[in-house]
Amino acid sequence: MVKKIKLLIVDDHPLFREGIKTIIERSPEFEVVGEAGDVRTGLKLASECRPDIALVDISLPDQSGIDLIRTLKNVQPETHILVVSMHTKMGYIIEAFQAGALGYLVKESAGDALLKALGFIAKGEFFLDNTVSREVVSKILKNTDKEAHVADTDYRSLTTREQEILRLLAEGFSTNEVGNRLYISPKTVENHRTNIMHKLKAKRSLDLVRYAARIGLIDIDHWKDEAP
Repeated sequence: MVKKIKLLIVDDHPLFREGIKTIIERSPEFEVVGEAGDVRTGLKLASECRPDIALVDISLPDQSGIDLIRTLKNVQPETHILVVSMHTKMGYIIEAFQAGALGYLVKESAGDALLKALGFIAKGEFFLDNTVSREVVSKILKNTDKEAHVADTDYRSLTTREQEILRLLAEGFSTNEVGNRLYISPKTVENHRTNIMHKLKAKRSLDLVRYAARIGLIDIDHWKDEAP
C-alpha cells in the first residue's frame, strides 16, 4: 500500500477547512492529519503530526500566517508549505515565498486547482495560481528592483502585525474593520497606525496609501477605480 502524503490545514474558517478536506478526499494520494484555526495550534499540531505539507492562510487571529511559515520552516524544514489565501496583492505573495512557502493559491481557485497545487508542492516544486500576475514571478526571482529594495528596508522595520495593518488600511478598511478582521480593538489598531506612521515618516493617511502602492502592497489602479 502506497503511503499517503500527510497534510495539515491552518485556516480560521471551519467551513472552508471542511471544503478543503472534501476536495482532498477525492485523491488517494493525500490525507488530512490535522487542522487548526490559529498559529499556536498549527505549530503544536505540526510538531505532533509532522505533516509533509501544510496549507496555511495568511490572515489568522493570533498572528500572521507569514509568522507561521517562518517558524515552521525553521523547526521543520522538511514540511512544504502551500499558502491558500484570499489575498492577491503582490506584497503578500512575495512575502509568503520569501518566508519559505513553495506555493500560493488564491481561495477562489482552490476548488479547481488545489489538487494540482498539492501535486507540485509534494514534489518540492513551486506553484503559483494562474490568476496571479506573472509580474509577481519576476519580482520573486529577481528581487532587485526599487520596490523590493524599499520593502527590504523601511517595510521590514515594521513588525508583522504592523505590516498586516498597513496593508488593510491602505486597501481602504476603516479602523473598526481592521480590528474586526484581526480580532483586536480599534484602540489597538490606532496605536499600531501611529507606530507605522512614525516609522515610515508619514504625516497623513494618504501617505500610507502612496507608500503601499509604491512598494507593491496594493494595486494603485484598482484603488483609484474604487476611490469616490
